[in-house]
Amino acid sequence: MSQSVKLTPNIELDNQPRRHWVQLGLAAGLSTGLSFGLPGLAGAQTGFPNRPMKMIVPWTPGQATDLVGRIAAQEISKALGQAVVVENKAGAGGLIGTDAVAKATADGYTLLAASSGPVSIAPLLQKVPFDPDKELAPVALMGIAPFVLVTAPDFPAKDIREFVAKVKAAPGKFTFASSGTGATAHLFAEAFNAATGIQALHVPYKGSVPALADVMSGQVNYCVETAASTMPLIRAGKLKAYGLSIGRETPLVPGVPPFAIALGLPGFDMGAWIGVMLPGGTPKAIVDQMANIIEKSMQNPEVKKTFATISVEPEFKGPSDLAAYMKAYSSRMADVIKRNQIKVS
Repeated sequence: MSQSVKLTPNIELDNQPRRHWVQLGLAAGLSTGLSFGLPGLAGAQTGFPNRPMKMIVPWTPGQATDLVGRIAAQEISKALGQAVVVENKAGAGGLIGTDAVAKATADGYTLLAASSGPVSIAPLLQKVPFDPDKELAPVALMGIAPFVLVTAPDFPAKDIREFVAKVKAAPGKFTFASSGTGATAHLFAEAFNAATGIQALHVPYKGSVPALADVMSGQVNYCVETAASTMPLIRAGKLKAYGLSIGRETPLVPGVPPFAIALGLPGFDMGAWIGVMLPGGTPKAIVDQMANIIEKSMQNPEVKKTFATISVEPEFKGPSDLAAYMKAYSSRMADVIKRNQIKVS
């Protein structure tokens, strides 16, 4: 079991610098050539939808969930001939915007750019103002964000096996950083530690940027953070990458082996999920319609290219498969939280 130096509530998944992500968002919009609306067709609509729709993103502009949500909004707009207006409603680690959709009218006109932090993890750690099982309807999984175990460049281990042996041999002597107690990065690191028998001291920060800064300088020994936040630093030689949280190799993190393969942990497959949801009770025909549009859009090579720029693995699951996936995901995160007695205040 890991100990914590301090408690810093932070369940936000997307901690990337805003300017970087906004630039990528603009590039993504240009590369896909997608339009937010086809106003000339709006008057011809006699059924659903016969007016503009809204995609609520519970984060500030430019982060991974925001950009994936904008891709979905653009594709839905193009397919249905109605504008899909993106509204960023950030705050409380994604809970404010998520709750806004949970409380919206279940008529298909309000969508959520959903992610695992506020939907799957937050309800396990604190009281939230919505019931994700009853007030939100799964539509489509769109992508998985992999996490990478990184250290300072001079950490004395040549590969992940040697890293585990070295840290495991000195219980309580090594430290690991996270973007906050209860954050996805914290839970994934705890799961890694438990799977490998490592006992290390948790050092929580307020976001991934200061956490990675102290890992780069060697003040903290390691962390498990998103590929989006670590890859630029890995390429620049400021971090050393040892292993990958998802269960398969990915070109997003070339040459870095999954924990599952390198350490013989076949059940270890963890990433932060991003997708689309609607208010609970939305008619099944509308849910299926949205899912079908998203599924077709994800075959677009330009959409796949955009996902690569934000270090998210494209992966589609429809409504029923996403519901089952979310149930299993929450169960696994609940086990990590319980085993390590993780609490936020």
